[in-house]
This record gives sequence, structure tokens and C-alpha cells, in this order.
Amino acid sequence: MNAQDLLQEISDYCRQTGLAESTFGRRAVNDGKLASRLRHGGRITTETLDRIRSFMATNRSLDGAMRPLVVERAHRPMPLPAPTGAPMPIKSDDPTRNFRFFDNRQKYLLFVNTCSEKWVIAHRVSLELANIHPRPPAVRLFDAGVGDGTVLARVMRAMHDRYPTVPFYVVGKEISLEDIRLALQKMADRFFEHPGTVLVLTNLAYADAPWLAVKSMTAAKSLVWHELPLTGNSSHQFEAQITELEPFLADNWKAGVNPKTGNPAFERPVVLVIYRADHKFLLDPILPKPGGTTANYDLVIASQPYRARAPLEFKSKRVIAPLARALGPGGRLIAIHSHGNDPGLEIIRRIWPNDNPFTTDRHQIMRAVKQELGPAGRELNFNAYADNRALFRYDMHTLPSEISESIGTSTVLAAWNAAIYVAQVEDDRLSGVVADGRYIDATREVLREHGGLWFYDESFVISRRRE
Repeated sequence: MNAQDLLQEISDYCRQTGLAESTFGRRAVNDGKLASRLRHGGRITTETLDRIRSFMATNRSLDGAMRPLVVERAHRPMPLPAPTGAPMPIKSDDPTRNFRFFDNRQKYLLFVNTCSEKWVIAHRVSLELANIHPRPPAVRLFDAGVGDGTVLARVMRAMHDRYPTVPFYVVGKEISLEDIRLALQKMADRFFEHPGTVLVLTNLAYADAPWLAVKSMTAAKSLVWHELPLTGNSSHQFEAQITELEPFLADNWKAGVNPKTGNPAFERPVVLVIYRADHKFLLDPILPKPGGTTANYDLVIASQPYRARAPLEFKSKRVIAPLARALGPGGRLIAIHSHGNDPGLEIIRRIWPNDNPFTTDRHQIMRAVKQELGPAGRELNFNAYADNRALFRYDMHTLPSEISESIGTSTVLAAWNAAIYVAQVEDDRLSGVVADGRYIDATREVLREHGGLWFYDESFVISRRRE
């Protein structure tokens, strides 16, 4: 057995039992850094391997299922039966296989307004502000998927609380016109409370967006660069001017679907720069200029930046690696994606028993990113953390009286929507299930069994060493 096989076995065991890897190491062989050493090339003796195997074999129930030995966090992911058989096939030539958040507006809006994920993610991201080390002339933040702006607005509030007098340079990537509209609606009060803010929104790809520069000469010639200096001194005045951007957005912030990959693609690249005109003198050193700008971000947010079912190579090479390169000295990238092993996934598997939406975990992604970065990765620290820090829970909002013997249709539909949204189930797989009504019974059963619905997200941090 090689180290990677053993690590995978340990990781699976820890996920099923709810143990942190450090706790597993201490209990199995009195070495809390066992998994970490294996992950970084360490070796073990055959005697140690026998002790590890003996520990895992001893701490199983009679039916062979793993059972938890210790509870290390308030809410631990629940073990689910491992899928049997081959995963459900997906047509490789069907562009609709690439579930995109912005293509499913009704699912997205219902999910955002019935679940607490955005709030919880914003809180988790805000904790990283205590670990960054900004340098003049500004705190630099990059959001790799603005969405409806809830996370970004909340993090900007936390930034103001910690750095009330420091200028902010905030860049957000978002390809969806509807999301850009929703995000901009939340920004007027940010310019009022923190006037020293430069907000940049763009639809460029991950490899280009942090630098606001397009590598393709053809795309660069069609780049639309638009600046909006806000006048006045009230949120109402700022909101009115931001609202007047609607015709510009409708004309320029257009996206289509690549017929080969099914991924979204902008029709023309756009960079939108917004700041207060009365603070332009102060903000001049950080205002971006056409032709490219410095990245060197203090904090990068990568919240659900890729499809759960996307290949590992895409996640590492096309998304996380470029964002890691954009970090400045002392900067931190926090990445968050869905984890599974929760009641939401239980609903999915009652309909599709062999389905496994969450194909890669944080350890696999970070190993692939290290390999992709090569020598450049030596300047970075890769922090997977134990499950009790890396995993966190968010809930679907329900009243105490809603989960009873008779669960209302609206609650069932909201729960079903949340489950298929998080699992990114393609529309073409839903028609038959919705027609026969099986999903209603499955969703009600899970809600009754667990007294509600919740999900787990997984996070990891990549940081650049300080100079």
C-alpha cells in the first residue's frame, strides 16, 4: 500500500466517524501529526500500519459500519451509506450537464432566501480578516464569485469595523447580469459608511479578473472599461446613480453558453469601476487603469467558485491556482464548497441512490494546486485544517411549528429545491422524478427524521508568506 491509498482510507474513516485526523492519529498510534506527515511524504513502518489497521478494524460496529468515538464539534456531519454501483451516467456531449447557478434563477433565489449559507459563509470569511496583513495604500479584496452580493456586502461591513479609516480596493468577478444587478443594490450604503472605497466589478475569467487584463488580443480590443464617480453624500443619491447603470449593464453584461463545454462565456469583457468623486484625490493611487493592474490581494474569497461535479484538473488549474497567484505577501485565499454527508444529500440519494455530486475534497484540490503551481507554490502555505474547523453547517429557515406530522407543501418544496440546488442536479434529470411525485415523500421523510434540513460546506485556506 502506498501513502496516498492509506491517506484516502484514513480520510474516509475520519469522515464517517466524525473524527479529526489529528485525533485519529493520537488514538491509533499516539501521533497527532500522522496524516500530515504522510501527506508531505513521510513514511511509516509495517508495525505502524498494522496498528492503524487494527484501530480501524476494532472501532467498527458488528455490521461493519463505522461508529463515532468522540464528538469534537457542535454539529458533526452525519454518516451516510456509501453509494453502491457505478455513478449515474451523464451524457458527455450535452452542454446542459454543466449546472450553472445563474442559469437557474428561480432555484437560486429560493435557495438564497430560505437558507442561511450566505450569512454563515460571510461570518467564516470575516474571521480571516484577523489574519491578514494589509500594506499601504489599501486593503485589497478579491471576490471570485460575487453572486447576489450578500457575502461581499457583509464582509465589507466587517472590513470597515476592523479598518474604519483605511481605503478599500474591492474587485468582484461575476458573469451573471441578474447577480450584478442584485449585488449593486447592496452597495450604496457601503460607499456612504466607507467613502474610501473603490469597487470594481468584472466578468473576466479567473485567470484574468484579478489583474483586470485580458490575455486574448481579440478580447482586449473589445474590452468595455466604464468608470462611475459617484457624486453627492448620501446613500439615496448613490443608489440613484447606481440604478442608472441599468441600460449600460443590459447592453454590455451579456453572456452565452459555450456549445462545446456548456460553461458560460461573456459576449464582451467588461470592467466597471465605481468610487466617490469627492474622494478621488485620496483614492488615486489605487484606482485601476486600463491595460492591467497589480493584484497582490490581502484576501481572496472563492465561495462555490466551481461545479461540484467539475473535474479536479479544472478546479485546481482554472480556478484555485490563478487565485493563489494573485495573493500578495501575507494574503489569504479562503475557498469554500459543498461537502455533503448531510440531510440534504440524504434526500438526493433517496431518489438517486448511486449519485455522488461531491467528487473531490479539500485535500485532493490542494494537492492538485500544489502540483499545478510547481516552484511558485513554495511561497504558499496550504491549510486544510481538521474537520472541526474546516467544515461548517448552515440551515434551511423553518419555524418550530413547520416540522411536524403534517409538513406544509411550501416547506417541502423549499427543502427539495435546496437539496437539488446544492447537489447541482441537472434539469433533464428532474422531469421524471417531479412527474411521479416521489420527491415529495422522500423530502418529507428526511425533514421528519432530522427535525429540519441542513447542509455542510467545506473550507480550506491558502496563504502567502509575509516578506
